[in-house]
Amino acid sequence: MRGLRLGLRRGWITWRAVNTTREGLANTVFWNLVPLVVLILLRNQQLEGFGVSATAALLPGIMAITVVFGVMGIAYYLANEREDGTLLRAKATPGGMQAYVIGLVVVAALDVAAGLLIVGVPGMFLLSGVPVGSAVLWLGLLGYLVLGLLACLSVGLLIGSVVKNPRTIGGVGFLATAALSALSGLFFPVQVLWGWVQVLVQLFPMYWLGLGLRSVFLPAEAAVLELGGSWRTVAGLLVLGGWAAVGLGLGPVLLRRMARRESGSRVEARREAALQRA
Repeated sequence: MRGLRLGLRRGWITWRAVNTTREGLANTVFWNLVPLVVLILLRNQQLEGFGVSATAALLPGIMAITVVFGVMGIAYYLANEREDGTLLRAKATPGGMQAYVIGLVVVAALDVAAGLLIVGVPGMFLLSGVPVGSAVLWLGLLGYLVLGLLACLSVGLLIGSVVKNPRTIGGVGFLATAALSALSGLFFPVQVLWGWVQVLVQLFPMYWLGLGLRSVFLPAEAAVLELGGSWRTVAGLLVLGGWAAVGLGLGPVLLRRMARRESGSRVEARREAALQRA
């Protein structure tokens, strides 16, 4: 319980410290207002044959990518705080690693929640074709967002535990995540891609999170636009649940292994290397 309390407090302090600065607040607001403006501009366009606005089809993809990028910040935090010695200090504190991991989860959840509040909630109420009065929609939305958060959280923990350089995650990692999210059918049918790409993206949680959110927002007739002509709800829940289980089981093992290898000399060497690059 002490580790839980410390983790919750640490996560809140970290998130507040970033988002109360001018740069952090502007970054959070700007990158979430842009898709909201796009949704508003396209609100009068309809999907032919389905009686649903184009924005109702785009909104699930925007929500999914908000979850993906919010959680992928965990990988950057891990790599950066290993370099500056934060992870070593957590290792030396009783219950520090538990509080550290919980803090990362809290930061990711708050980032995702902030993004969804800025773009998701207004998008649902301002755009036509979204049944906001349906309890099924809200239950399905909450369930997929939580499960998708846990699944993508696992990916962030794994990447952050393996990749040592935060600049690699911030540059190459960002581009790779954006490309994989784009190829996962969040904004266009994956049927237009090569067959091997369709198989590849189905191995990752991003595709199934987008598919699950579309099944919540769109009518049953829209399933003909998906692979196999159905929402494949059971398969989606199994894949997302599998990613969450594997990541949450393997993530702490990798984090403990990473923490055991930390030492003052390693931190100092990385700090000197970072200063030379700067």
